[in-house]
Parts: sequence; C-alpha cells; structure tokens
Amino acid sequence: MIPASVGFQCPECVREGNASVRPVKRDGRLRSARRRWGAVTLSLVGINVVMFVVTAFSAVLAGNSPLDNYRSPVFDALSQWPYGVSLFGEWWRVFTSAFLHSGPVHLALNMLALIVFGPEFEARVGRWRYLVIYLLSAVGAAAGIQLFGDPDVAVAGASGAIYGLMGALAVLMLSQRQDVRGVFTLLAVNVVFSLLPGISLLGHIGGLLTGALGAGILLLTRRNRPLQAVALSCLAVLLLALALAAPTIVVLGF
Repeated sequence: MIPASVGFQCPECVREGNASVRPVKRDGRLRSARRRWGAVTLSLVGINVVMFVVTAFSAVLAGNSPLDNYRSPVFDALSQWPYGVSLFGEWWRVFTSAFLHSGPVHLALNMLALIVFGPEFEARVGRWRYLVIYLLSAVGAAAGIQLFGDPDVAVAGASGAIYGLMGALAVLMLSQRQDVRGVFTLLAVNVVFSLLPGISLLGHIGGLLTGALGAGILLLTRRNRPLQAVALSCLAVLLLALALAAPTIVVLGF
C-alpha cells in the first residue's frame, strides 16, 4: 500500500491514476531562450559566431593570430570585394560578407545590437518576415557598397542588416504611433559612429533604407499575403540587380 493524503492506496490504483493524468511538459533552457530572444535571432547570432570561428581557424592555418581572423583565406574569399563581384563574377560575396566580422570586438558589438533589436522585430512580424527583411537589408547594404564604395576595398559585417532592422522597427513603431525617440536616438548615434574611419557608412545607409522600405511593404500589404510576397520578391530582384549588374558599369568607368 502507498500512503496518500487520506488513508492508503494500492499500487495498481496509483498507476492507473497517473496514467490518466497528462504529464506536465517542462520547457528546456533552449526552448525558453528561443521564446525570449527569438529563434531566428539566436540562429543568426549562431551563424555569425560559427563563421568567426571558421575564419579564426583559417587564420591560424595561414600562420596568423586567431584574433586577426580577417587575415585568413576564408575571409578573403567571402568578404565583399566589389571588384571581385563585378569583374570576376564572385556573386556570393554579396551574401557571405554579411556573416563575417573583423575581430572579436566587431563581432561582439554587432551581435549585441542584433540581440537588442532582433527579438522585438521578430515578435512583431514573425520569423519568416523578420528573416526576409534581415536578408534584404544585407543585400541592400551590399548594393550601396557596390554602387558607391571603393571597388578595391573589401568590406564585411552584419551591421548593414542590423541597420535594416532598426529602420524597419522605426517604421512599424511610427505606424502604430509609438514613441520612437529611443530608436531614432540610437540610429543617430550609430550614424555618427559610421563616419569614423574603417566603418562602411554606405553599407549602413543602404541597409537602413532597405529595412525601412521592406517594413513599408509589410504594412501596405498586410491584408494581402500573396501581394506581399510578390512585392518583397520584386524588391529582392531589384537589389540583386543593383548589387550584381549595375556596379560593372560603374567600375568600367574608372
């Protein structure tokens, strides 16, 4: 017999009673973190960290310090080198450069910004729209660099995509008449920092404008999902055309 709150129960009765009760599911730490920070945000952070480790290991194999990961063959092959994109057809640089960072400080600052802005935007628009706006902003940043940047200077970093998230979040907050002073203040501070040497102002502006435009499309087509998909696809095609085709004309004009 098994002691109960009132009297005793036989083992068979206890087993039968437990079988009829639905067990309580305990959320693991990973599921709890996904709910708090957003599954897409955490995935993007993970990809960026993995790519940093890969480039750091590549730097070591090349005889350099792992902290100088930008001095590695992998980094050289994946960073956005405008000449490589426009003259040699290395189109992947437009995408892969958004997941590279020059040193641990660069990585830490961008990932901190992503964790600050990403979960809020992901919660507002959902995972897939969030990912689409992020990737579109990254391509928009690359297009700005391809069109107006120094064609012989390689660029890398997730900041263009993160600026896109800030711009998109500001548009959504404005549409809901929320206080956007905090977002605009952070944007202004970051734009000022973008004027420092070694930071791609063109990439930041390209990502910011693309994110704001993408959020505008989400708002205008929120009641028509097929139209929303078509509009975002058209924006993606336009950005890719600017990043991959138009720079050829600009570079050949030098």
